[in-house]
Amino acid sequence: MKHKEYFSHETAVIDDGCSIGKGTKIWHFTHIMPSCKIGENCNLGQNVVVSPDVVLGNNVKVQNNVSIYTGVICEDDVFLGPSMVFTNIVNPRSAVVRKDQYVKTLVKKGATIGANATIVCGIEIGEFAFIGAGAVVIRDVPAYALVVGNPAKHIGWMSEFGHRLDFDKNNEAICPESKKKYILKDGSVKKVG
Repeated sequence: MKHKEYFSHETAVIDDGCSIGKGTKIWHFTHIMPSCKIGENCNLGQNVVVSPDVVLGNNVKVQNNVSIYTGVICEDDVFLGPSMVFTNIVNPRSAVVRKDQYVKTLVKKGATIGANATIVCGIEIGEFAFIGAGAVVIRDVPAYALVVGNPAKHIGWMSEFGHRLDFDKNNEAICPESKKKYILKDGSVKKVG
């Protein structure tokens, strides 16, 4: 029998048929369901549920009380804040079975979703986007965008290090921590250099 290369707390439930990468930590009362794929060096807090067929990339951080439902894909370096919520059916009804109608949600590399935010299914959250705490996201979010509120509104841009970008008259901004330069052009942001 192969030695497991990840840590799981004794209260965690890990079903057969899932894949869990090296260095991942799974904490108290978390349930990992069959056919999901969890990358390397992830950290899943307490009371997390990862449903069948969910994909989490490498270095994904999932805080306490998050349910990641079938249809959700998180790329590398995604942060899911405490008690944030994903949905996977557009029009759920208790008496109507719609298990064949799960809608895909893609969270791209480096994105952050704040505490208690709600992500309505069928959208894409761009690379390094930043969803503020409590936001209700009902449409796609561009890369590096900062969105807040209910419904979520785009109010600015964030660096890869999580700092608000202040663009000058030339539509250039410097991250105060990384010192990397960003350019705002045609409604989108790109890191240069």
